[in-house]
Amino acid sequence: MTMVQRAAWGGLDGMNAAEAAGFVQRVEGLGYGALWIPDALGREPLSHASWLLANTTKLVIATGIVNIYGRDARAARAAQMSLNEQSGGRFLLGLGVSHKPFVEGFRGHVYGPPLEAMRRYLDAMKEVQYMAPQPPETPRTVIAALGPKMLELARTHADGAHPYLVTPEHTAEARRILGEGKLLCVEQKVLLERDAATARAIGRKALAIYLPMPNYRNNLLRLGFSAEDIDVGGGSDRLVDGLIAWGDEAALERRVQAHLDAGADQVCIHALSTTGTPDERALQALAPGR
Repeated sequence: MTMVQRAAWGGLDGMNAAEAAGFVQRVEGLGYGALWIPDALGREPLSHASWLLANTTKLVIATGIVNIYGRDARAARAAQMSLNEQSGGRFLLGLGVSHKPFVEGFRGHVYGPPLEAMRRYLDAMKEVQYMAPQPPETPRTVIAALGPKMLELARTHADGAHPYLVTPEHTAEARRILGEGKLLCVEQKVLLERDAATARAIGRKALAIYLPMPNYRNNLLRLGFSAEDIDVGGGSDRLVDGLIAWGDEAALERRVQAHLDAGADQVCIHALSTTGTPDERALQALAPGR
């Protein structure tokens, strides 16, 4: 699996199957190395990945992330092996512990201590027997990791990390903890909008679901944002500007490059729009093959 420095990140639940196939083909044509898809309240991500892989020839489909409470370790390992065998090694499994409201509220499970839950899950995956044709190479697994302990687990028990809702400063610290040789694939929200008031309004709407979540809140505090930055008016200007790159193409490009300079292997470009689907103008502006 070749690790191209730029990927696209986005939920495609606002598209039907044919539209999603067309979108992923356009992403592939722009030269992106991967498309990262979430596990939220829409399509089941592993079956959705199968559809996207079947409609592309070079693009890696990655999960950002698969919720470990949504399937047991054997199901995840079998899907990982199957999708890589069927696609010639173009599937990257990203796992995460998600958040208590999603796990207990939407799924009806008990949310355990995140670090221990992830460690047990990764250990269980390594014990799975898979009695079908093997993929062309050993599949890789990354985990959603924000804090130092989860990043350390990504170093010792996985192939790397997929941090979400982070800054270039976090990327530098994540690289320090991971060391060399481990994948660091960071999500970055971008918005092709020059007007500050408009951009920040769209940004606050995009951040609204994340800021109440303890995992994100704790990480933002570690990054130097204050409780007031997080709580006031849907997020202070400083917080919105720190998490979302907005402006012209040059401004977006600078933020992507800042992550790469800080040690990211891949920046997963989450192109915000007012429609709920990825903004293809921004993806075209930042494309590797532009």
